[in-house]
Amino acid sequence: MTDSNLDRRPPRERFAGTEHVFDLAEIATALRQESAVVRDGHRQMTIFNKHPLTLIVFDFEAGGRLAEHRADAYVTIMALSGPLEVSTPDQRHRLSAGSVLVLDPLVPHDVEALEPSRMLLAVARTAAAEATGA
Repeated sequence: MTDSNLDRRPPRERFAGTEHVFDLAEIATALRQESAVVRDGHRQMTIFNKHPLTLIVFDFEAGGRLAEHRADAYVTIMALSGPLEVSTPDQRHRLSAGSVLVLDPLVPHDVEALEPSRMLLAVARTAAAEATGA
């Protein structure tokens, strides 16, 4: 699925400019109303992507998941609404609305929405990742 299949402004327009204000509730509501097919129980939209930072809003259905993965970047998971469960090799974190989890680079993790939930994901690439193009 690409942005061209959705009623969204193209990334070039969304990421343009030097200052950005985002209404996360409005973005998540628009995601929920999209007619595009839901994959793995969630919809997502990258709202900002300029190195070293990427911001992505997720709208999860109950039981929606992001399979285990890792990033060569600091990962910040912010629960906007609903409970999320984030599993790492060390622990299971239950995040409620307003909670934030920060993971160091390369920490494997997965995310599951226990109920309909919304999340803001921030990925901040490290200098090493930038050097390798990761």
